[in-house]
Formats: sequence, structure tokens, C-alpha cells
Amino acid sequence: MATTNPQVETVSSGADKAKLASAGVLVVGAVAAFYLLAAQPLWMRVAVLLVLLAAAVGVFFVSEMGKQLIAFGQDSVNETKKVVWPARKEAMQMTAYVFAFVLVMALFLWLTDKTLEWALYDLILGWR
Repeated sequence: MATTNPQVETVSSGADKAKLASAGVLVVGAVAAFYLLAAQPLWMRVAVLLVLLAAAVGVFFVSEMGKQLIAFGQDSVNETKKVVWPARKEAMQMTAYVFAFVLVMALFLWLTDKTLEWALYDLILGWR
């Protein structure tokens, strides 16, 4: 049985790599500017940090990886819209079933543990 693996191609141009590198430089610059402007008021330092981080995010989303991330997000939203969500009554019933099953399983495991403890320690080893 032969299986075919889809080929994954990663094509990145020099311009795309430059965009990603500049986004990284902007992030590093934002953090550096925040600490280098220690003598300035806090609101100014935070404003510079946020502006540079927003610029980094903007440059990232212009790159091919950013476009792929946006497309992935849009596809995820479209798939979520296709989901048929259960009604409240059905969700409550299923939740009750799960809780009941967990309770029964916990009781079963506790009884199994106590039975094995009794068999090993009292009957076989005689430690009690």
C-alpha cells in the first residue's frame, strides 16, 4: 500500500526574510527603548513600547508568514461557524452523564483499591 506524502514547500524571498528580521529588530528595539528611556515618565516609555510593538506586528502581518497566519485564523473562524452546538438541555444531560460516570468510576476504583489492600496486607502478608 503506497501512501503519498504531500510536499510542503516553504518559499521565502529575501524581502520576506527582511520583513521578519525588521519585525524582530523592532521588538528588540521596543524593549531596549523602554529601558533606555528610564529617565522619562512611565506613560512615555509605555507609549514608545506599544508603538514599536505595533509596528513590529504590522511588519510581521505584511510578510508571507503573517499572511498565512491571517488565512489560518480566517479558516478557523469559518470552521467554527460550521459546528452544530448542542442545545442547553442536551449539554446539561451530557454533563450529568459525565459526572455520574466519574462518580461510579471513582467508587469502583476505591473499592478495587481497598479490596487489593485487604487481600495483600491482611490475607497474604498478615501485617495487620
